[in-house]
Amino acid sequence: MALQLRPNCEYCDTDLPPHTREARICSYECTFCADCVESKLYNVCPNCGGGFVPRPIRPAKEWRPGLSVEKRPPSDKRVHLSYSLDDIAAHAARIRDIAPEDR
Repeated sequence: MALQLRPNCEYCDTDLPPHTREARICSYECTFCADCVESKLYNVCPNCGGGFVPRPIRPAKEWRPGLSVEKRPPSDKRVHLSYSLDDIAAHAARIRDIAPEDR
């Protein structure tokens, strides 16, 4: 199963096209821009509490049959947070000093 490659940052709603190096995801594929992960979320997913990694870039060219951004397009469904900004800040402050592997 391929990643959804969600089209936006769930925090600030900036566009995150499939080729960007600025997208970050958690293990549940929650998607945020690098700036929000670093300056607002402090590497704490506001949904699950996990950390983030750079989202892989799906190849534009079909190097193998059926495997490319054209053949397996990214999601066009925009996702937004279901928590308030105050709740997110408190959540991040509570666990940001705990390494993701220890959360």
